[in-house]
Amino acid sequence: MSGLADPLARLPAALHPLTEPPATEPWNLRDLDGLLPAGAGLRPAAVLVPLIERPAGPQVLLTRRTEALRLHAGQVSFPGGRIEPGDRDPVSAALREAEEEVGLGPGLSRPQGYLDSFATITGFHVYPVVARVAGDFRVRPDPGEVAEAFEVPLDFLLDPGNLHTVEMEVRGMRRRVLEFRHGGHRIWGATAAMLLNLRQRLEAAS
Repeated sequence: MSGLADPLARLPAALHPLTEPPATEPWNLRDLDGLLPAGAGLRPAAVLVPLIERPAGPQVLLTRRTEALRLHAGQVSFPGGRIEPGDRDPVSAALREAEEEVGLGPGLSRPQGYLDSFATITGFHVYPVVARVAGDFRVRPDPGEVAEAFEVPLDFLLDPGNLHTVEMEVRGMRRRVLEFRHGGHRIWGATAAMLLNLRQRLEAAS
């Protein structure tokens, strides 16, 4: 058990406000020294961290990407993608991507705020947007992008005992990465790190 009572009620105090994306550099940028593409700036992207208010308790919606995608094929992630010129801000980008990938239409979610921004080794500056999602939402995955959509109890992901550190080789360098294991799924890397950031911000707001 996470020990955090009513984490959904703590979200407004725990998150960066919706009115302005976090202006600081990605919190993990220094950890990626030597791993980012040389000579290229980080490209802006946004993901939605959907917290579905199910009767059994809040659930985090995650997706497993199809093997055919060029980037992050087969990995577990949040709905999201690069910020397009027509997007007003990272919030609108995250909501657009969530509608395209899992059918989360307008009126079914209430964005709450931002986590700290995050850099990926594929060269993206990611703005994670946390949203509360209506409990009657039914997922409709886009088979072109999403091989599977599944839910994990928020309480499980907020429990420090369920987050592990493993060593792996990335581009010839040994790195320590975070991972959860739940229901046969491996939730690791950037997604696990963003979930850690969510827990840390909730703990700091309690």
